[in-house]
Amino acid sequence: MRYAIVTETYPPEINGVALTVQGLEQGLRARGHEVTLVRPRQADETRGSGHEILVRSAPLPRYPGLRLGLPATRRLTAAWHDAPPDAIYVATEGPLGWSALRAARRLRIPVATGFHTRFDEYMRDYGVAFLAQTALRWMRRFHNGADATLVPTRELADFLEAQGFDGVVCLPRAVDTVLFDPGKRDATLRREWGLDEADVAAIYVGRIAPEKNLDLAVRAFRELRKTRPQARFVWVGDGPAREKLQRDNPDFIFCGVQRGEALARHFASGDLFVFPSLSETFGNVTLEALASGVPTVAFDYGAAREYLRDGVHGAALAESDEAGFIQSCVRIGGDDLTRQAMRMATRQAVSALRPDQVAADFDALLQNLADANRHASQPATRPADEEVA
Repeated sequence: MRYAIVTETYPPEINGVALTVQGLEQGLRARGHEVTLVRPRQADETRGSGHEILVRSAPLPRYPGLRLGLPATRRLTAAWHDAPPDAIYVATEGPLGWSALRAARRLRIPVATGFHTRFDEYMRDYGVAFLAQTALRWMRRFHNGADATLVPTRELADFLEAQGFDGVVCLPRAVDTVLFDPGKRDATLRREWGLDEADVAAIYVGRIAPEKNLDLAVRAFRELRKTRPQARFVWVGDGPAREKLQRDNPDFIFCGVQRGEALARHFASGDLFVFPSLSETFGNVTLEALASGVPTVAFDYGAAREYLRDGVHGAALAESDEAGFIQSCVRIGGDDLTRQAMRMATRQAVSALRPDQVAADFDALLQNLADANRHASQPATRPADEEVA
């Protein structure tokens, strides 16, 4: 089969969407399919690889290093007219994604979209809550232009269906349990953080940005430190809120963006994953923390609702329960025996989320769209006894 994947973000950019899309692409290739990747051209790129279509791009405001794909309907229409994919996956709702949808419709190529980001929630986080419903209508119009919209949880599917989204399909996420493993715990790294094995490292991994509700993480850690004064808070990632957070909390450890084996060592070397975000569509880092054997405190939605069992793998709090979030960080962070028991249980929670199975499910979905499109395109034929001589 020949597929195309269209995305505004892709590694070396580090975020949940980029890594999820890369995993899907690699999974399809491993299954023997031809995949063309359509993405924005980075500032220092002159040309892509033979299986890429790079489009013009512009910097994304407030996020240095990220670029937005500019409209490219004509270019994609021309490229796909000459070599049409059997099906297209559009991962993001930016200008490039809209262009891909328009080109696919013109050429009658089946297309699935991915719902990765709750832009309606972001409106509230950035002080323009009055635009939340506008953002939701915009997303509904985009996704309803496709044959299917892929979401990672049943919870999100139910929400979107109630909001008038059509063709919503669940495609679970995967986690690399070979990369993310408790055995990657690194005593040397912990010593660099100023900790010995008996001390507590609270850790946050992700974008350091207003929509992540990071003030709650800071408050929770300050309460934990009242009972565990040697505890340290380790931050992995970058973003527009980092400078102020670092200036206001000089005792915090900021490690910047980490990738691959380095990221796995940072995760496994933590003792408590503190994840206060309320704006996730899913939250891949929750799976990575659990696979790394790190008890997790999060709110009960997205990945946490699907895989984190309260009291077994950490704590999953009601979305309005900030006091409970803080208390859970203090309770779990301060109890060595509880954390040890949870470390033994967390990995089992995600052991079945194999990337190869997700790739197979994704492949089957795209093949079904392609088969349905071919069937719909075939001219109707009369039964033999109705044929005109």
